Amino acid sequence: MADQTTQHMVVGASPERTWDVLTDFEDYPTWAQDLKSAEIVDLDEEGRPRDVAFRAAAMGRSTSYTLRYDYSKAPQVLAWRLLRGDITRKLDGSYELAPVDGDPDRTAITYHLEVDLLVPLPGFVKRRAENRLLATALRQLRSHLET
Repeated sequence: MADQTTQHMVVGASPERTWDVLTDFEDYPTWAQDLKSAEIVDLDEEGRPRDVAFRAAAMGRSTSYTLRYDYSKAPQVLAWRLLRGDITRKLDGSYELAPVDGDPDRTAITYHLEVDLLVPLPGFVKRRAENRLLATALRQLRSHLET
């Protein structure tokens, strides 16, 4: 059974800038601490990255996975689903972006993630991994956007 989490955060960057950073996959390793590499594998019919292969640090080892991105609700939602992974059965999620009323230089982000690992882990290990994912997905993203 997949674990799910949803988090909200406001960042000091416009929705357009936030979207640009989120869709610059090859730059992720410069600000997402646990990512070792990100490689665009395939483009969609509009030339946007569709399939992206990642290599990341995970629980004391390296993990590889490929995500397929969905732009059907762009630029308000960037969604993805797992195509393949070496330790994950599911790694599906989305970033939802909304302008902050009265402040065009701020964006409200809702991050949703569903994870199902191939190997069962104790609850405390799952929570630690979840906290690291959230740190990368939101706190490191905010830090990158606001510098």
